Amino acid sequence: MHDDGYFDERVAARYDESAAEMFDPAVVDPVVDLLVELAGRGAALELGIGTGRIALPLARRGVPVHGIELSAAMAARLRAKPGGGDVGLTIGDFATTRVDRSFSVAYLVFNTISNLTTQAAQVACFRNVAAHLEPGGCFVVEVGIPELQWLVPGETLRPFHVSETRWGLDEYDVATQGVVSHHFEVVDGRLERLSIPFRYTWPAELDLMAQFAGMSLRDRWSGFEREPFTSASRRHVSVWEKAPA
Repeated sequence: MHDDGYFDERVAARYDESAAEMFDPAVVDPVVDLLVELAGRGAALELGIGTGRIALPLARRGVPVHGIELSAAMAARLRAKPGGGDVGLTIGDFATTRVDRSFSVAYLVFNTISNLTTQAAQVACFRNVAAHLEPGGCFVVEVGIPELQWLVPGETLRPFHVSETRWGLDEYDVATQGVVSHHFEVVDGRLERLSIPFRYTWPAELDLMAQFAGMSLRDRWSGFEREPFTSASRRHVSVWEKAPA
């Protein structure tokens, strides 16, 4: 792992292309709509801002956005985009890095909470967010539900992407709530591999982390279209609210 974590220049250079479907307005617009609603007249804090997939359209909607990002390579891609210079940016670990202002909403999308690979780091992240939120402010997290129910007993691998040039496999360790995402891609005729560790969580575990940080669950849906969350949901979008003053 480099100073940029697992998202170094090699990954940053192809990130937008490799995640192209996530930049589709049909995916982005419902996220931005919710954040605009929760931000009101206040500002938004994005943890793991990356190349600005959500931050830039949110800023264009009139919400001041500040981001925390570990990877300088990813941040440079954000800065190079139109409007990137208008987004505040701090380089650091979003579990502990502080910004000298408060926000009405903070958010972690696209499974980014799982980039923190220990429970202690995830708890610290919730406390860090609570310290940045104004009273009554909200914390939004989008993260997948662990796909353990699809694993045959004793099996550890679950494919999440298969195409002619790219393959993805999640390797689970249920004893530690660990998962390693293995990405294989054909680039310039050569097969490249990238393996990134994550820590998966259950919704109830995140609710407890929020409680430790002085926040309570306000809403939970299956997605940003605010579909009902059920036992069949493959992900959840949860909104926790900091207690009013």
